[in-house]
Amino acid sequence: MTDEIIIAGFGGQGVLSMGKIMAYAGMMQDMYISWMPSYGPEMRGGTANVTVILSEEPVSSPILRNYDTAIILSQQALDKFEPLVRVGGTLLYDSNGIVRAPQRNDIQIFSIDAASEAARLKSLRTYNMIMLGAYLRLKPLLKTENVQKAIKTSLPSRYQHLFAENLKALERGMQMMEEVLCS
Repeated sequence: MTDEIIIAGFGGQGVLSMGKIMAYAGMMQDMYISWMPSYGPEMRGGTANVTVILSEEPVSSPILRNYDTAIILSQQALDKFEPLVRVGGTLLYDSNGIVRAPQRNDIQIFSIDAASEAARLKSLRTYNMIMLGAYLRLKPLLKTENVQKAIKTSLPSRYQHLFAENLKALERGMQMMEEVLCS
């Protein structure tokens, strides 16, 4: 099984961190992985995206033209990457700030209100973990315990006190996706 993923939004939304956590978790499962970040010179507030490949077979190239899955956190990212999702692929997006919803009918489209939920939880920094949780429920390629270990590993020492909040947000994202799938 291979999932070729683009995660895209603005700098400061945790796009690159989400990809790094996925890559770490994949390595813990002895998967072949690729993590290739891209961001504008502004970093926070500029565009940011990361390509992650999770595979049971060797990855021939980290450079992709089309994706199995797109995790989208901004309108600009949606406009750019929606056309690049393969037919039959999956687009998961946060509805916050989206003024033009995805238009395609040849892919699966799921919307999670992650930004509002992070605000409700009074934990805006865990926004990306809500989205990651939704992805994990939608595509359970990564074991939750490995993702939890990857979060612990990737959190800088100054943010280790937020580990429990991140786990709570991850779980909440899984629950939110479960609710979407059951409706």
